[in-house]
Amino acid sequence: MTPELDYLAWSVVLLIVQIGLQASGSVLQLGLPYAASPQDEQRVPPSLVAQRLNRILRNFLQTYPAFIAVALMLAFTKTGTETTALGAAVWFWSRVAYVPVYAIGLHWVRTVVWFVSVIGLLMMLLPLLTA
Repeated sequence: MTPELDYLAWSVVLLIVQIGLQASGSVLQLGLPYAASPQDEQRVPPSLVAQRLNRILRNFLQTYPAFIAVALMLAFTKTGTETTALGAAVWFWSRVAYVPVYAIGLHWVRTVVWFVSVIGLLMMLLPLLTA
């Protein structure tokens, strides 16, 4: 398996962890009956950390489709390089770091970590655009 696909597999683990964190925060704050309901009535957890966990997951889901697509294109076209593998690592580890950085509220650090993750995506994408 290519390094990009390795990181794609680990990104699924990261997704599951983030879903678990977000769900746990919501259940602890809003209660199990609300979590088990259809949630037609929108409620916001009172805790800032629980609210941040919701936003962390939403933010992950914004760039995740691009990471999946680029990782699969690199594998399919067999155009992966050391740079694209490094880009996958940069994206993945930035996304891992983003969770605690955002959860504890390090505003400027969060922005830098997010920007680094975008650089990782670009490192993966550029060889596909220039091939």
